[in-house]
Amino acid sequence: MNILTFGPNGSGKGTQGAIIKEKYGIDHIESGAIFREHIKGGTELGKKAKAYIDRGDLVPDEITIPMVLETLGKSKEKGWLLDGFPRSLAQAEALDKALKEAGMKLDYVVEIVLDRQIAKDRIMGRRLCANDNNHPNHIAFEAIKPVEKDGRLVCRVCGGELSTRADDQDEEAINKRHNIYYDDKTGTMAAVNYFKNLPDTRVISVDGSKNIKEVSELIMKELP
Repeated sequence: MNILTFGPNGSGKGTQGAIIKEKYGIDHIESGAIFREHIKGGTELGKKAKAYIDRGDLVPDEITIPMVLETLGKSKEKGWLLDGFPRSLAQAEALDKALKEAGMKLDYVVEIVLDRQIAKDRIMGRRLCANDNNHPNHIAFEAIKPVEKDGRLVCRVCGGELSTRADDQDEEAINKRHNIYYDDKTGTMAAVNYFKNLPDTRVISVDGSKNIKEVSELIMKELP
């Protein structure tokens, strides 16, 4: 089973992807993780991608697409859930074409719908676990607040070190990312609409303002 997930930064799509991965045993492929691997490794593509990410800009297709398609190919037999790509109409068209050429069928599209201001508030309050970025920690939500240990906040799930991404605290960078996502002409919402119009792909749209468990239940109700 191959699944594509959409949702603005702050919607919790990474967390939901991890839940789906655990239930179905498919690979959870995050475009951000692919970027981080290249950046950490100091590859030429990684250096180029970092410059765009640090500014809150969209990484160009000639950098992103080769990274993503190579990773999808490795998960062809097992099945995958792709998170964070495509982010534009052009990328959606390129991905659709590449999947067909590779004989990979896209079975489901999961869209997490969330108000832009709520998404922004969630981003600025979230904290990242050093052990697993999908461990939910947020200073503004009681249910997923980090825990205090020795006078500092640590991951509520595993006790790991917490940090913030610099661009999570940069309102200008957040606005740039959301401008890209909520753009229904050439941006990510245009990509969502592109896949909604494909005849053989089922789209599951859920309300992202609900808590993690409720959103997960809504998604699982529609998956086989």
